Amino acid sequence: MPPHSIGSGTLSFGLVSIPVKMFTSASSAGVSFNQLHEKCGGRIKQQLLCPACNEVVERTALVRGYEFAKDQYVRFTEDELKRLEAEASQTIDINEFVPLDQVDPIYFEKTYYLGPDKGGDKAYRLLYDAMMKAGRVALAKYVMRGKENLVLIRPSQNGLMLHTMYFADEIRDFGEIDKGTDATIRPNELALAEKLINELSNPDFKPETYHDEYRGRVLEVVEAKVEGKEITAVGEQVQRAQVIDLMDALKQSLEGRSEKSERAATKKPAAKAKRAATPTKESKRAAR
Repeated sequence: MPPHSIGSGTLSFGLVSIPVKMFTSASSAGVSFNQLHEKCGGRIKQQLLCPACNEVVERTALVRGYEFAKDQYVRFTEDELKRLEAEASQTIDINEFVPLDQVDPIYFEKTYYLGPDKGGDKAYRLLYDAMMKAGRVALAKYVMRGKENLVLIRPSQNGLMLHTMYFADEIRDFGEIDKGTDATIRPNELALAEKLINELSNPDFKPETYHDEYRGRVLEVVEAKVEGKEITAVGEQVQRAQVIDLMDALKQSLEGRSEKSERAATKKPAAKAKRAATPTKESKRAAR
């Protein structure tokens, strides 16, 4: 089934206007549950309760409130908030171009695919090719659902992607976090850590090798429950021993990698020898 566009707009590049369509790039595949009443199995409905009046409040009776001090609010109506929203615009105005490696991934929020809309093929390809040749990505402003967003346009996979981004004041200061800078690292510890990293390194990122195993187990049990099968609880997991010494941890990790590689190397020859030792139909007939 072809992807469905969630909206259209115009990518503004100097005096060039590129009509584009936007598509979602991913969707969460997590397992969600509903809350049920254990007694009858009915689905629970949430109600809005006012603790001051001790009564259930309908959504039509609600107003927005911004807490400017402890338990003190200023009120806003929906019309007031609507007037404060950014002016609706379908234009994605590119402000500047920067190298991608100068943008910290912490600023990325969501990703969308951009495709050319009717009549925009040539301009779309022109912008993609020029950005690829320059090795640059674009920073732009874009209004989505009344909120002004900082976005990054990136050439990738023979097309353009749009990343919504956090503003600088939305990023928490990493400097407030203790990073263990007072710890002393010995040269032999660093050498073993580097060796372990090399052992675990691969030249390419292959996302298809990773799977949500928890979701898989849950869905298997769901299917079994639906079919009325007996459910067997997962046994108690063995707790990993805590290794206090850093050198021991590094050495044990490397030893484990070496043993795994040796087993993999000897497994295939052993299997071949076993097959060679097993009489075939032809050898059995020859013996008779």
